[in-house]
Amino acid sequence: MHNWFECKVSYEKILENGIQKKVTEPYLVDALSFTEAEARIIEEMRPYITGEFTVTDIKRARFSEIFFNENGDRFYRIKVFFITLDEKSGAEKKSASQMLAQASTLKDAIAVMEDGMKGTMADYTIAMVTETALLDIFPYTVQEK
Repeated sequence: MHNWFECKVSYEKILENGIQKKVTEPYLVDALSFTEAEARIIEEMRPYITGEFTVTDIKRARFSEIFFNENGDRFYRIKVFFITLDEKSGAEKKSASQMLAQASTLKDAIAVMEDGMKGTMADYTIAMVTETALLDIFPYTVQEK
């Protein structure tokens, strides 16, 4: 089970036209706590940012599943309703779940999510797909020594 945290990092970025501008960019980190999320985002960002940077915000991101796709350059939030039947009343019950798919287009995001859901027996409907501002995701990996 992953614990995802959205971390916002603020720093001075040199734009393509040579102008220096202060930007705040969101990233997703897998960590056990807010403290570990801050330490991990600092560790992950240090090689990419020259100069000072600060972690301006950390909040818990509740994703039940993340579907990676090496061809994707964006991340899409997908709201899915899982449909179950209440055995006593026979009524349909919908439970919402948030997922994230890495893709190049909205259409690809749906395809990546559906491909990842192929093995499940659950009935679901896609309620909403939106592009996020996330620039990268850092899942937890065991460091070999």
